[in-house]
Amino acid sequence: MKLKSILIFAITLVVFSSCKENKEVDSIKENYFNYTNADDQATGGIKMIPITTPHGTFNVWTKRVGNNPKIKVLLLHGGPGGTHEFFESFDGFFPNESIEYIYYDQLGSYYSDQPNDNRLWTIERFVDEVEQVRKALKLDNTNFYLLGQSWGGILAMEYALKHQKNMKGLIISNMMASAPAYNKYAEEVLGPKLPKDVFDQIKTFEKNKDYTNPKYTELLFKYYYTEHILRKPIDQWPESINRAFKHLNPNVYVYMQGPSEFGITGDATLKNWDITAQLKTLTLPTLVIGAQHDTMDPKHMEWISKEVQNGRFLFCPNGSHCSQYDDQEHYFPGVIQFLKDVDSGNFSK
Repeated sequence: MKLKSILIFAITLVVFSSCKENKEVDSIKENYFNYTNADDQATGGIKMIPITTPHGTFNVWTKRVGNNPKIKVLLLHGGPGGTHEFFESFDGFFPNESIEYIYYDQLGSYYSDQPNDNRLWTIERFVDEVEQVRKALKLDNTNFYLLGQSWGGILAMEYALKHQKNMKGLIISNMMASAPAYNKYAEEVLGPKLPKDVFDQIKTFEKNKDYTNPKYTELLFKYYYTEHILRKPIDQWPESINRAFKHLNPNVYVYMQGPSEFGITGDATLKNWDITAQLKTLTLPTLVIGAQHDTMDPKHMEWISKEVQNGRFLFCPNGSHCSQYDDQEHYFPGVIQFLKDVDSGNFSK
């Protein structure tokens, strides 16, 4: 009888401990969508954050999705002059994993203030802007992950070079570390993959600086965008992507990136940008994402992952520049695993 009582007690203890453990594991998931008493509850997670610059104070738009005190991912969109709408596919993947993420339109972008002042469009000022956003959102090195795609990748790398002590992890998505190397890849690899007559026509338009010609746009969308920007027929492009392109600020884009889609050209301020020699100073966990059909050289992306001190490479074999849409089966599992590995302390190269 005594043995039976001991056995029952032991079983009860195991069951109780198991329930307690499960409750602890699920606590983040249980509270993920609870915005009660949060300072952004009334706005559905939206905050307009004042940004101080040498040329005035302006507001930028942010929107938090979910609660997770351990994993908070700030998303840096492409462009420059793009919008958070390039990331809306994240809604289908991050919430199920209880990952908190913050949409953010940089200054000059559609949902934020759009001052007409080219003095504002410098890497250094954008880096300072991200730091002001980080402080306003109370992100720190216990939970702050930065994910930058395309131009957002440039900004994320530059921010990390200056402020990696404030971060827990870095994700560089679809962006090389050198504009000259990107130009070379576009000119020598991607361009010649087009039908010769098409490439010749495109180069003629660009030589004549006839970038607004409808035929130029038609050729790019038909032969280049559907191969290297988002690998779907144009009429099947997600509504969020179409909206993002519609909302692109051409003034910021052309000033920094230039009017051409084959590299960064003309008087664009990013034309000579190159941080390859500084990558080795990055010590924080870093995920670098490259795609087979990207406008960016995937081999260069892999090289970045080895050049930083604590890097991992994620390859999207079916993806292009917007791998978050056209290779989701590789993109999201890889990003989610990276976040979980760093969070758990199990990250390895």
